[in-house]
Amino acid sequence: MPHRSSTPSPPPSWAIQPVPPQSFDEVVQFINTARNGMFPGRSLSPDNASLFKEGTCFLEARDGKNLIAAIGYIPYNHRFPQFFNFHDLNTVEVVRLFVHPRYRRCGLAAALFTALHDEAVNADVERFYLHTHPFLDGAIKFWEKRGFEIILLEDDPYWETTHMQLMVKRREEV
Repeated sequence: MPHRSSTPSPPPSWAIQPVPPQSFDEVVQFINTARNGMFPGRSLSPDNASLFKEGTCFLEARDGKNLIAAIGYIPYNHRFPQFFNFHDLNTVEVVRLFVHPRYRRCGLAAALFTALHDEAVNADVERFYLHTHPFLDGAIKFWEKRGFEIILLEDDPYWETTHMQLMVKRREEV
């Protein structure tokens, strides 16, 4: 059994904050670059600054001035009506969780989601929805560790979309 040092690890060098308007273009470029790398050979429309509209919440992580990660939520737009009727609760869709490869596996993605969850509680969000894919290594397990449950596995050999949800506890329940 390896010996664990009693010396505490240094605190993370990153800071998580809402994306300020002057960083919209930089964050969109970061997201588009990450999406192209994660979905090679798949047709995706590029994002633009329209992501940052009323009712959305986007957070960034920076190490000094360097953008190293992003996450956001948008109001759920009922784009899967054949599967879900999410009209009953204030539902948002978690989108665009990307962490620079050098900062992976150190808790940054979990910290970003925790911060996003806190923002959602303050905004009276009642349900998180997201979809992911099994070809994104570790994604489903990551979200399950955060409390998400699988609500549908699409029978689609190209995308194999996995739909998930998490009920958000209200402030008085926390």
